Amino acid sequence: MRDMNAIEFENVSFSYEEGGTFAIKNLNFAVEEGEFLAVLGHNGSGKSTLARLSNGLLEADSGVIRVFGEQLTEKNLFDIRKQVGIVFQSPDNQTVASIVEDDIAFGAENIALPREEIGKRIDFALHAVGMEEYRHATVSRLSGGQKQRIAIAGVLAVMPKVLILDESTAMLDPRGRREIIDCVTRLNKEQGITVVLITHFMEEALRASRAIVMNRGEIVMQGAPSDIFERHEELLTYNLTLPLIGRICRDLRAGGMPVTDTLDVDRLAKEIASCVSKQST
Repeated sequence: MRDMNAIEFENVSFSYEEGGTFAIKNLNFAVEEGEFLAVLGHNGSGKSTLARLSNGLLEADSGVIRVFGEQLTEKNLFDIRKQVGIVFQSPDNQTVASIVEDDIAFGAENIALPREEIGKRIDFALHAVGMEEYRHATVSRLSGGQKQRIAIAGVLAVMPKVLILDESTAMLDPRGRREIIDCVTRLNKEQGITVVLITHFMEEALRASRAIVMNRGEIVMQGAPSDIFERHEELLTYNLTLPLIGRICRDLRAGGMPVTDTLDVDRLAKEIASCVSKQST
């Protein structure tokens, strides 16, 4: 039996101006339920347009968009948005309350859940992002990574089946980015939430089970992240480059050392030490 598609685009096109250049052009693509998909591309490639079309923030000019088999229309927009949640780039722009638990409760309150259920949703969301101890904290005093985790918690409180991160790590430092990627990886594995990670940080894509590369509103590459990274010359034509650690892994393999692609410096160091040890024995 074929797995159900969480999101499916069929010949979808969209332009921000009538008669203008298409931001998305005749796009056919799907995300399977439970998948962790990375969407890569330079600025203007159509990544964020893809995110906004997926839950009805934008309306396609042509084509069909389905969410769990149901065609997205104006009539079912509210229900679709409960299933597909988006976390945007700036955590500060997503804050609606000064205290963490009130901020997380906002979305759940908007869908008129009973107070007792909202409390349970807050507990679930805080636990899911590892922020239980910050329930009564002031949002403005949190770090960038912590604020973004609270933004994710606010989306999770609505219990979506799909979580889209639209450049959600772009304004964070390396530590904050790692916090968010660790968080969504755990949500995907432990909660079974379908994750669509839209990013221009190539190293983040290594966590995904599949990656697509977009250029001028079209998918130009797709496959396992490690396979895409092997095609580094082709990536350059789309203004994308391997992350530094990825380039190091590639160069080591080219030199005969069988290391795997990884973001973890410690893991890479252990692999190098193991290879050196085997060669010396």
